[in-house]
Amino acid sequence: MPDSGSQPPRVWRTKQASTHANPAPANPPLTLLPTPTSSEYDAAKARIHTHLVDTMNMSAITQLPVDQRRTDLRGTVRRAVESDPLAPVGDHSRLTEELLDDLLGLGPLEPLLRDPSVSDILVNGPFKVYVERKGRLELTSVRFRDSSHVMQILDRIVSHVGRRVDETSPMVDARLQDGSRVNAVIAPLALRGPSISIRRFGTKPLMMEDLLHFRALTPEMAHFLEAAVKSRLNAVISGGTGSGKTTLLNSLSRYIPDYERIVTIEDAAELQLQQEHVVPLETRPPNIEGKGQVTTRDMVRNCLRMRPDRIIVGECRGGEAFDMLQAMNTGHDGSLTTLHANSPRDTISRLETMMLMAGYDLPMKAMRQQIASAIQLLVQSNRLQGGVRRITSITEVVGLEGDTVVLQDIFTYHQIGTLPDGKAHGQFKATGVRPKCMSRLASRDVHFPMDFFAERILMSDSDL
Repeated sequence: MPDSGSQPPRVWRTKQASTHANPAPANPPLTLLPTPTSSEYDAAKARIHTHLVDTMNMSAITQLPVDQRRTDLRGTVRRAVESDPLAPVGDHSRLTEELLDDLLGLGPLEPLLRDPSVSDILVNGPFKVYVERKGRLELTSVRFRDSSHVMQILDRIVSHVGRRVDETSPMVDARLQDGSRVNAVIAPLALRGPSISIRRFGTKPLMMEDLLHFRALTPEMAHFLEAAVKSRLNAVISGGTGSGKTTLLNSLSRYIPDYERIVTIEDAAELQLQQEHVVPLETRPPNIEGKGQVTTRDMVRNCLRMRPDRIIVGECRGGEAFDMLQAMNTGHDGSLTTLHANSPRDTISRLETMMLMAGYDLPMKAMRQQIASAIQLLVQSNRLQGGVRRITSITEVVGLEGDTVVLQDIFTYHQIGTLPDGKAHGQFKATGVRPKCMSRLASRDVHFPMDFFAERILMSDSDL
């Protein structure tokens, strides 16, 4: 077999045989003419791209409205393609669109970003690009020219949010204009070319109605969470990677009244709050000299001086959890955050660990007392078999008994098996426990029917 560096095989086509005086044989001989190979196509594309960059005033183009740039530039690019004698004649339209993507967008990634069915884009070097559709990973035909082409697109992404990626800082978190999350790792850490992971967030944020349509939770669970946010209960949304924590946080934030002042703190701004009075803050990595870093913890402590009604931390990863709990315990009710954990009980353990990362030598009981008094609700989101996302539990933090934080499930989801399409199958249930926080909800004029929390099956995945 040829090695990976060999030229791709040529594709041959038949040339029309010329007319002769003698009758044509039953099987005339074929005259084979080579069609353009991928390497010839890439060479033409690179050549025209260089010509366009050298001759066009890109700074003037960037002053145009975003939706107008592509239309105004298409004619210029098309003429450049047609004037190149070596450009494959049958690929002019394709060349034009791909060059527009390279000049104005994110190159080969643009078709994937325009596809609403793609939820994740994973670039493993220049020649392997995977996407996730409906919970399944699949290899695409998208290719970059080489590693330098990947770096060119990556530099365009990170420079837009004022960050950098190079040998001295080979890992970076960034975001796209639509809010999609981007993480990248380059050489010398990435051994097979630059690696880019894009978690897509649509231009239209998912509302609670969308989550109900996707059966991520039941109407009863949604109604209870709405009441909890409006009543200013402190909540932690936990789950694994890709389980929908940020999407759920976005959806719940819609229930915050417009007259409240909200301060959001994130590593890379992803939240898309619709309220009028929102102050979004974003952390800053150190500069090339290792100075100027602003951490999430710095932001949390500073935002307490900004007179917030609500504090929303995109994700707690370290010592900022201690400051977040302090804020929840000192009058900033209704605060929300997310963290990585596999269950509500694991969430408590993770919070304890992160509090220790703050550098304070606190007794275990004191930390658990802080957690029990600061947090009222734990919302667990999981990604199950087949890629389905479910709110698997809504759990109330009851208080502290001895040295143990007491939890009680209000709503749960139990997986029973899998459906024929390979997706998880289970049931949402109400546990029959009436929450202790009902008195607080009632003080905010929020009331539920007596049988709202009665033990029963709320919905099954097999229900039509």
